[in-house]
Amino acid sequence: MPASPPSLSINGSHDSPSRDQLRRELRRRRRVLDSRQQRRAAHQLVQQLKSLPEVQRARRVALYLPQGGEIDPTPLIDWLRKRGAQVYLPVLKPLSENRLWFVRYHASTPMVRNRFGIAEPDTRHGAHRARRLPAWALDLVLMPLVGFDAQGNRMGMGGGFYDRTFAFTRWRRPKPGLIGVAHDCQGVAELPVAPWDVPLDAIVSDRRIVRPTVRP
Repeated sequence: MPASPPSLSINGSHDSPSRDQLRRELRRRRRVLDSRQQRRAAHQLVQQLKSLPEVQRARRVALYLPQGGEIDPTPLIDWLRKRGAQVYLPVLKPLSENRLWFVRYHASTPMVRNRFGIAEPDTRHGAHRARRLPAWALDLVLMPLVGFDAQGNRMGMGGGFYDRTFAFTRWRRPKPGLIGVAHDCQGVAELPVAPWDVPLDAIVSDRRIVRPTVRP
């Protein structure tokens, strides 16, 4: 994989890119990766994830299906299932403002495209309580990021779905482990932190593991 472009930062100076500009640039970085680079990054990501104790002990794991150049966590699925773990995918929760359900996923799970064009389990399938979990009942969540910094701060997708869904983790225990995953080229020197940004336990790329200085 080619070397990452120079890091961007937002530090309040007049010539700093806006948050939206930075998000567009980081999306561009991952989209330009070709299929070989994507496969290699996915393999390296999974090797990093397997080394984490919270991944090794998790039995109810939520991850996502990649789109728009996102790093692919799905090669981890077979390894998780061999260890007896159940795998869940996020679903846009019906009649709710920007919140997620988590529906158990198998190769035979009926899939549809949501309003953003992202594949997800059919809501009619996920409506059965036996097939879905509330967010608090998960052991581990692997979530996509647009960007991250060396302090473990994150830039999300912009819709606030994960922030709203996991806002309870600020005060409720036990809580699921929250791990952001991204291509290493999505790392920047510094990110602004918004008050609604839910802190993560770790950020994992294809090249490194970043732990926040202050654990959530």
